[in-house]
Amino acid sequence: MKSNNFEALGLSEPLLRALQDQHYETPTPIQEKSIPALIEKRDLLGIAQTGTGKTAAFSLPILHELADDWEPPAPKYPLSIILAPTRELAIQIGESIESLGRHLPVRHTVIFGGVSQKNQVKALQRGVDIVVATPGRLLDLMKQGHISLKHIWHFVLDEADRMLDMGFIHDVKKIIATLPKERQTLFFSATMPKTVSGLASTILRDPVRIEVTPQSTPVDRIAQSVYYAPSSEKKDLLTNILGDKAINKAIVFTRTKHRANRVAQQLDKVGISAAAIHGNKSQGARQKALKNFSSGEVRVLVATDIAARGIDIDSVSHVINFELPNIAEDYVHRIGRTARAGASGVAISLCEPSEQAYLRDIEKLMQHQLDVLGGQPAQHEPKPTKRGSRQSPNRRTKSKGYRGKPKKRTA
Repeated sequence: MKSNNFEALGLSEPLLRALQDQHYETPTPIQEKSIPALIEKRDLLGIAQTGTGKTAAFSLPILHELADDWEPPAPKYPLSIILAPTRELAIQIGESIESLGRHLPVRHTVIFGGVSQKNQVKALQRGVDIVVATPGRLLDLMKQGHISLKHIWHFVLDEADRMLDMGFIHDVKKIIATLPKERQTLFFSATMPKTVSGLASTILRDPVRIEVTPQSTPVDRIAQSVYYAPSSEKKDLLTNILGDKAINKAIVFTRTKHRANRVAQQLDKVGISAAAIHGNKSQGARQKALKNFSSGEVRVLVATDIAARGIDIDSVSHVINFELPNIAEDYVHRIGRTARAGASGVAISLCEPSEQAYLRDIEKLMQHQLDVLGGQPAQHEPKPTKRGSRQSPNRRTKSKGYRGKPKKRTA
């Protein structure tokens, strides 16, 4: 029987009060299914996209248990560790824990790279119960002896597919190897490719499996369309689209950091306020861009896929794919930045001939054909470059004309 409030899930009074403060009355499906099992200390495998309420689904039971067993003076070592693939997602999780735990003595901190570790180390030295972290910085602080995971009760791996896709698999395995065997493990992923399911099977014990979709799928609430255009015409086409004053807040996605910078600069030149956000930007620059975009000071945020997950900004009216992603699932996460909180949204893609294969993959995944707003598909499309197929400039392979290592130069 479906519960109509959080009280029925067995949460403590301080948590119920915090939920009431934020006007949360009805649990989302993943919260309703996860929280009772997690309170019973079961491991969990959750398959859920952003926008389903999974952060609260794992934060509430962790806060519930920590507060129930908390006795002053609190230990200086962390009892819960939450791993996130990006700084933005880690910050967002930290903010959620802050608001949900406002009536509890539980302490937390967020650690990530791209900034000085000084304040993060100070927070760890004062003592925290929950650490939200990105893998690289966490490993750095572990190696320096600033943090130990020997006493962990709860281990959460959030956005596991994105974590592995970003190349964190070895870091994640190193972190897992330091955890105590007796712990509760929570594993969340939007998709479940073999690499992700293989990792899940090695770290979970008899998990509860919960699979949910957003309350409305992107197809339901997002008007999706495509322009066919050669690469040389995309810049002018994007400017014309953004000339519509009804587009008050838009995220434009590119595949590369360099392209994100160039597109933002080109928009600024024609009087359209824009800011770029990607992995090469400093944490301060990224937070400033997000703040200015959220407040409306900047109308367009130009982003790589680092912004497709873990960033929750209200009232994004349009998502524009300046370049289509070469992984169809990334398209879903991109367009999921609009149509938040039950609102409708618009997703427009600019497709050049070399991207038509990507478009077919996207339409197959979505089971939905995008409306064509302009242009015609090329009859003979170039073969697209697959992810990871480019040869590293530092890796030489034997081929015709290769004669082994070059001889040493002499002065």
